[in-house]
Amino acid sequence: MLSAESLKKIDHEIAKYPADQKQSAVMSALAIAQDEKGWLANETMNFIADYLDMPAIAVYEVATFYNMYNLEPLGQYKITVCTNLPCALSGGNNAAEYLKQKLGIGFNETTSDGKFTLKEGECMGACGDAPVMLVNNKRMCSFMSNEKIDEMLEEMRK
Repeated sequence: MLSAESLKKIDHEIAKYPADQKQSAVMSALAIAQDEKGWLANETMNFIADYLDMPAIAVYEVATFYNMYNLEPLGQYKITVCTNLPCALSGGNNAAEYLKQKLGIGFNETTSDGKFTLKEGECMGACGDAPVMLVNNKRMCSFMSNEKIDEMLEEMRK
Protein backbone atom coordinates (compact mmCIF):
# COMPACT_ATOMS: atom_id res chain seq x y z
CA MET A 1 0.00 0.00 0.00
CA LEU A 2 2.83 2.41 0.88
CA SER A 3 6.44 2.36 -0.27
CA ALA A 4 9.22 1.03 1.92
CA GLU A 5 10.52 4.59 2.20
CA SER A 6 7.20 5.86 3.55
CA LEU A 7 6.93 2.96 5.98
CA LYS A 8 10.43 3.76 7.23
CA LYS A 9 9.36 7.37 7.84
CA ILE A 10 6.24 6.19 9.70
CA ASP A 11 8.34 3.80 11.79
CA HIS A 12 10.60 6.74 12.67
CA GLU A 13 7.53 8.67 13.88
CA ILE A 14 6.23 5.67 15.84
CA ALA A 15 9.59 5.39 17.62
CA LYS A 16 9.01 8.82 19.19
CA TYR A 17 6.27 7.36 21.43
CA PRO A 18 6.07 4.58 24.02
CA ALA A 19 5.62 1.15 22.41
CA ASP A 20 1.99 0.89 23.52
CA GLN A 21 1.14 4.36 22.15
CA LYS A 22 2.02 4.04 18.48
CA GLN A 23 -1.38 5.44 17.49
CA SER A 24 0.07 8.77 18.62
CA ALA A 25 1.87 8.85 15.26
CA VAL A 26 -1.41 8.93 13.33
CA MET A 27 -1.13 12.56 12.18
CA SER A 28 2.41 12.04 10.94
CA ALA A 29 1.49 8.75 9.29
CA LEU A 30 -1.40 10.38 7.45
CA ALA A 31 0.83 13.22 6.26
CA ILE A 32 3.47 10.77 5.03
CA ALA A 33 0.86 8.67 3.23
CA GLN A 34 -0.64 11.79 1.66
CA ASP A 35 2.78 12.98 0.49
CA GLU A 36 3.22 9.67 -1.32
CA LYS A 37 -0.30 9.19 -2.66
CA GLY A 38 -1.41 12.79 -3.13
CA TRP A 39 -4.60 12.25 -1.12
CA LEU A 40 -6.06 9.87 1.46
CA ALA A 41 -8.35 7.24 0.00
CA ASN A 42 -10.31 5.05 2.43
CA GLU A 43 -7.98 2.16 1.57
CA THR A 44 -4.98 4.25 2.58
CA MET A 45 -6.58 5.28 5.87
CA ASN A 46 -7.52 1.66 6.56
CA PHE A 47 -3.92 0.65 5.95
CA ILE A 48 -2.71 3.33 8.39
CA ALA A 49 -5.24 2.11 10.97
CA ASP A 50 -3.99 -1.47 10.65
CA TYR A 51 -0.35 -0.37 10.72
CA LEU A 52 -0.91 1.61 13.92
CA ASP A 53 -3.18 -1.03 15.51
CA MET A 54 -6.09 1.36 15.91
CA PRO A 55 -9.71 1.40 14.77
CA ALA A 56 -10.23 2.77 11.26
CA ILE A 57 -12.88 5.18 12.56
CA ALA A 58 -10.26 6.82 14.79
CA VAL A 59 -8.06 7.46 11.74
CA TYR A 60 -11.07 8.83 9.81
CA GLU A 61 -11.85 11.16 12.73
CA VAL A 62 -8.37 12.66 12.55
CA ALA A 63 -8.34 12.90 8.75
CA THR A 64 -11.75 14.59 8.58
CA PHE A 65 -11.09 17.00 11.46
CA TYR A 66 -7.96 18.67 10.10
CA ASN A 67 -8.09 20.52 6.78
CA MET A 68 -4.50 19.62 5.90
CA TYR A 69 -5.63 16.16 4.86
CA ASN A 70 -7.04 15.70 1.38
CA LEU A 71 -9.87 13.20 1.24
CA GLU A 72 -10.23 13.45 -2.52
CA PRO A 73 -7.85 14.06 -5.42
CA LEU A 74 -6.92 17.72 -5.78
CA GLY A 75 -4.93 19.83 -8.19
CA GLN A 76 -1.16 19.72 -8.28
CA TYR A 77 -1.15 22.82 -6.09
CA LYS A 78 -3.59 23.24 -3.23
CA ILE A 79 -3.75 26.91 -2.32
CA THR A 80 -5.40 27.55 1.03
CA VAL A 81 -6.28 31.16 1.77
CA CYS A 82 -6.76 32.25 5.37
CA THR A 83 -10.10 34.04 5.66
CA ASN A 84 -10.28 34.06 9.45
CA LEU A 85 -11.22 37.46 10.86
CA PRO A 86 -7.73 39.00 11.34
CA CYS A 87 -6.68 37.98 7.83
CA ALA A 88 -10.05 38.97 6.38
CA LEU A 89 -9.67 42.44 7.88
CA SER A 90 -6.13 42.66 6.50
CA GLY A 91 -6.90 41.70 2.90
CA GLY A 92 -7.51 37.96 3.06
CA ASN A 93 -10.94 38.17 1.47
CA ASN A 94 -9.62 40.46 -1.27
CA ALA A 95 -6.76 38.05 -1.95
CA ALA A 96 -9.24 35.16 -2.12
CA GLU A 97 -11.44 37.04 -4.58
CA TYR A 98 -8.42 37.92 -6.70
CA LEU A 99 -7.33 34.26 -6.79
CA LYS A 100 -10.86 33.14 -7.71
CA GLN A 101 -10.87 35.62 -10.59
CA LYS A 102 -7.34 34.69 -11.77
CA LEU A 103 -7.97 30.94 -11.62
CA GLY A 104 -11.61 30.99 -12.74
CA ILE A 105 -12.68 28.77 -9.84
CA GLY A 106 -14.26 29.11 -6.41
CA PHE A 107 -13.36 27.55 -3.11
CA ASN A 108 -13.28 23.73 -3.17
CA GLU A 109 -12.86 23.71 -6.94
CA THR A 110 -10.00 22.66 -9.20
CA THR A 111 -8.95 24.28 -12.44
CA SER A 112 -9.81 22.32 -15.59
CA ASP A 113 -6.11 21.61 -16.24
CA GLY A 114 -5.81 19.99 -12.79
CA LYS A 115 -3.11 22.44 -11.75
CA PHE A 116 -4.78 24.39 -8.90
CA THR A 117 -7.31 23.69 -6.15
CA LEU A 118 -8.51 26.60 -4.05
CA LYS A 119 -9.41 26.10 -0.39
CA GLU A 120 -10.56 28.39 2.38
CA GLY A 121 -8.60 28.02 5.60
CA GLU A 122 -8.86 29.03 9.19
CA CYS A 123 -6.16 30.68 11.24
CA MET A 124 -2.66 29.78 10.12
CA GLY A 125 -0.97 31.52 13.04
CA ALA A 126 0.50 34.33 10.97
CA CYS A 127 -2.04 37.11 11.48
CA GLY A 128 0.65 39.79 11.37
CA ASP A 129 1.67 38.62 7.89
CA ALA A 130 -1.82 38.84 6.37
CA PRO A 131 -3.03 38.02 3.89
CA VAL A 132 -1.49 34.56 4.12
CA MET A 133 -1.78 31.44 2.01
CA LEU A 134 -0.55 27.92 2.40
CA VAL A 135 0.56 25.95 -0.66
CA ASN A 136 0.29 22.16 -0.43
CA ASN A 137 0.28 22.36 3.37
CA LYS A 138 4.01 23.06 3.30
CA ARG A 139 4.79 26.55 1.99
CA MET A 140 3.51 29.61 3.84
CA CYS A 141 3.13 32.72 1.68
CA SER A 142 2.82 36.03 3.53
CA PHE A 143 1.79 39.59 2.67
CA MET A 144 0.08 38.34 -0.51
CA SER A 145 -0.64 41.38 -2.64
CA ASN A 146 -2.10 40.92 -6.12
CA GLU A 147 1.42 41.25 -7.53
CA LYS A 148 2.79 38.56 -5.20
CA ILE A 149 -0.15 36.30 -6.10
CA ASP A 150 0.65 36.77 -9.80
CA GLU A 151 4.31 35.89 -9.14
CA MET A 152 3.35 32.80 -7.13
CA LEU A 153 0.98 31.54 -9.84
CA GLU A 154 3.54 32.19 -12.57
CA GLU A 155 6.16 30.21 -10.64
CA MET A 156 3.75 27.30 -10.20
CA ARG A 157 2.76 27.26 -13.87
CA LYS A 158 6.38 26.58 -14.93
